[in-house]
Amino acid sequence: MSSLTYDLTLAGLSIGSAAALTGIGLVVTYRATGVLNFAHGAIAMVCAYLLRQFTVEWGWPLALGASVTLLVVAPAIGVTLERLVFRPLSLRGGDPAQTLVASIGVFVLLVGGAALVWGTGARTDAPVLVSADPWGQLAVVVALAAGVDALTRWTRFGTELRAVVDDRPLAVLGGIDADRVAAAGWAFGSFTAGLTGVLLAPYVRLDPYGLPLLVIEVMAVAVAARMRSLPVAVLVALGIGVAQSQLTRLHPSGWAEPLLLAVGANLFVVALLVAALVLPGIGTGDALPRPATGRVTAPPGARAVAVVLFLLPLGFAGSDLHTSVQVPALGVVLLSLVVVTGRGGQISLGQAAYAGLGALFTALLAAGRFPGLPRLPELAALAVAVLLVAPLGMLTGWPAIERHGLALAVATFAVGVGVSRFVFEQPYAVTGLSLGRPAGFGGDRAYYVLELLLLAAALLAAHTLRRGRTGRALAAMRDHEAGASAAGVRVPALKLTAFVAGAALAALGGGMLGMGLRAFDPAEFDPVRSLLWFAAVVVLGADSVLGALVAAALLVGLDAGARGGVAAAVVGLLAVLVGRFPEGPYEALRKALSRLRPERRATLTPLGLTTRRRLSPALAIRPGSPAPGPTATTTLRAETGPRPHAAPVPPTGTDRAPTPRAVPGPPPSPTPPPAPRRGPGPRTRPASPAGTGRENEPVPAETLPPGGRPETAPPAAVGRGLGADSGTGEGTVGGAGAGRAPDAGGGPTQRARAGAGAVKAPGSGDRADRRGTDGAGTRGGADTGPLVARGLWVDYEGFTALDGVTLDVPAGRITAIVGPNGAGKSTLFHCLAGTLRPSAGQVLFDGRDITRLPAHARTRLGIARTFQQLAVFPSLTVAENVRVGAEQGRAGGPGAVERALRLLGLDGPVRSLPAAGLGTGTLRRVELARALAGNPGVLLLDEPAAGLDTGEVTALARVLRALAADGTALLVVEHDLDLVAGLADTVHVMTAGRIVASGPADRVLRVLDTGSGR
Repeated sequence: MSSLTYDLTLAGLSIGSAAALTGIGLVVTYRATGVLNFAHGAIAMVCAYLLRQFTVEWGWPLALGASVTLLVVAPAIGVTLERLVFRPLSLRGGDPAQTLVASIGVFVLLVGGAALVWGTGARTDAPVLVSADPWGQLAVVVALAAGVDALTRWTRFGTELRAVVDDRPLAVLGGIDADRVAAAGWAFGSFTAGLTGVLLAPYVRLDPYGLPLLVIEVMAVAVAARMRSLPVAVLVALGIGVAQSQLTRLHPSGWAEPLLLAVGANLFVVALLVAALVLPGIGTGDALPRPATGRVTAPPGARAVAVVLFLLPLGFAGSDLHTSVQVPALGVVLLSLVVVTGRGGQISLGQAAYAGLGALFTALLAAGRFPGLPRLPELAALAVAVLLVAPLGMLTGWPAIERHGLALAVATFAVGVGVSRFVFEQPYAVTGLSLGRPAGFGGDRAYYVLELLLLAAALLAAHTLRRGRTGRALAAMRDHEAGASAAGVRVPALKLTAFVAGAALAALGGGMLGMGLRAFDPAEFDPVRSLLWFAAVVVLGADSVLGALVAAALLVGLDAGARGGVAAAVVGLLAVLVGRFPEGPYEALRKALSRLRPERRATLTPLGLTTRRRLSPALAIRPGSPAPGPTATTTLRAETGPRPHAAPVPPTGTDRAPTPRAVPGPPPSPTPPPAPRRGPGPRTRPASPAGTGRENEPVPAETLPPGGRPETAPPAAVGRGLGADSGTGEGTVGGAGAGRAPDAGGGPTQRARAGAGAVKAPGSGDRADRRGTDGAGTRGGADTGPLVARGLWVDYEGFTALDGVTLDVPAGRITAIVGPNGAGKSTLFHCLAGTLRPSAGQVLFDGRDITRLPAHARTRLGIARTFQQLAVFPSLTVAENVRVGAEQGRAGGPGAVERALRLLGLDGPVRSLPAAGLGTGTLRRVELARALAGNPGVLLLDEPAAGLDTGEVTALARVLRALAADGTALLVVEHDLDLVAGLADTVHVMTAGRIVASGPADRVLRVLDTGSGR
């Protein structure tokens, strides 16, 4: 080996050792807490500054300063972050989006705080802790990796660590102190971050922005290790370090020389791009539906105040006006995040790259230096730059199709870092480049007016994307991606649309910012800006246009009126508090102020008192006394008649509470009392974990007769489909005779079907040709339906979930699948719905092979589905939820929404309420109405009765029978054999991935009853 090669190898080992330390810290933190710590680089920077402060400024011995920094301060930072920032998030469910925002907030807070304390200038006198000899650094890395690996493999703590990572709630139930494990992981991760910082500081630029970004760039080694394997992380780090060092021997020539040199000097960035965009994404389990939250409205008069504030700078002069010029431009950039993140629900940490490209392309076009295009006036150059940058949004949009959560965050951040390193920092692109303002707008005041006009155009574009059909589809994709796809939303195309639109808005704002500053400054668009902008928009209202404008004014105003770093510190502080105030600072402030207001008690007027005495003489009260409390109200209702939707009162001695009602309505006509119970106690059904905040407890059910089913519909169901939450008294599904006839036998397998001709599903006229005289399908005979599965086989890494399953779903009939847990029912359901592609076999719809079609394409053909765990869109109203199904599904006609709402009893006041916070029964109806609004020919129902009480189940069964009588093919996966017995025409029993029994419901279930000893 030559001397040069040996020397370069040693230099590469030194670089790789520092990268390996970062990888070890990131992997350990992720394995202990599930958090991808974006603040790792900021912690490294703070520790490097502290060691310099102790030794250079205060004159401490190096050993003492290093011991305090690495053994006390660094672990203390980690424990503090775990206790104050990330533990509250884990107690609230560990939402990945909020955890990511908090991690970025810590990064921004530490960077801003360091800039305030130590300034933004670079320091070159950092102390050397370990000599430049790479063998010492390599020894440290190997010792740490071996120690951590031994700890996690052979100790009790390692076992607890793996248990917490695999399933934290289950580990807690097993007696493991998950908080202690997480705190230890954060302490060790912070220690490795501090060690990385003090090792790198003497050899790189020590400043609040450069060192944190440099450390984050080597995140590639942890991503390549899948955030799991320490040996892989160490080997990848050392390999990249040696390769990057060896590439310095190359001296290319020609037009590609600058680019090749840039690649050789930034090989870790190349590795990050490959790991983020090519390798399978990390954190695939983080693709969770968003929490059920409704819309957060702006404070009254806030928009008018914003307009006045943005017009106010027109009266400024001098430096104040020059500074204000940046606000509208930055506001346009932040609007791009409102579209991508706020409305579309996609994490984008690379918007600064698109803003910088917009400014760069505008400057190149205006200077006549853009290849293939002539010199253009500034405004024309800005417009062309927007058109050129917009398609580049697919650089981040394409990875978003398959990636979610942390994987998407890493991918978009990698794109931003790559653009910064390979475009903005290369002299061949930016040397001698200046940017002027459009003719006639050279002055600050005139240019500010132009910016306001462009901001208004951007606001109009953002409003268009956030409203109407596209806006509802974006909101559906954000709230529940799988549910949106099931409703017919083309999720991949919509993601690309969101990222392309976001890139266009960012490019427009970047070009405006460059013209306002009269220059292209790469520092204005470095990747740290992306993190700062993302955190600012999210904490101030990601789906709020007003929040973006406030964030722009805050970021510009704070940095202009104080030392650099104040804006970052404020935004970071707000971001780290996201776990304690998840609804945002405004909502937290509003709730705090509401608690301070004195409670006002309502009093009845004299007319009200007189009316009260006439209605309830026993409860007469004196004039001026307070309004009656809950007890009096309850008594009044008891005296004046039955209340709709009132849950049955539990017998004495039970601890169950009545099910809360979403929307009051007028009392229905009197109905017979409930039938006697079956068995000694009341019957309940487990509620679905829908995330609504109220449905995690069992729902009280109506009692059952000995035959297993109610003989008549309870008050909650008569004339109202699945209840009367809409507050109207009009019947929509049958009437008194629309319920089930009394059981002829009394066993759960005996069934009686009632006529449902009074009901028509949305768009039912299109399916009239499917029905015979008995409602059964006529195409292909009684045993062949529009949806057919042939020989489906699914294998999960050696485990066979489906083993040659063949199934027909006939039109006009209800087919049910039953079986124990793990039998393969859900896997079969997903294969039919399009969310899972089988390893072998075919799925046919009307004779067409749809095996390879995704879920949204099947929905548009006429296959609709519901979910076992509710798939509603909480930020949309009930009517908007249903409208998404009508707009995105198979054409249902202009009245499909209203027909679906009437059919499911949602056409009253409840239609205007946000889905967030409604009861499980109402949300089940919303989901079913959305599916029906698309006019499906086949309806797939996964546990449709989960979380419903018996009255709601009875009404649901009546609706489903009406749909089958109207020609719809229904497939039901259900555990409730009583419901299956009274509903299904054909029952298939699955076990171990196979259908082991099929036939009429009464015969198959009678055999099951006999076999189970019922």
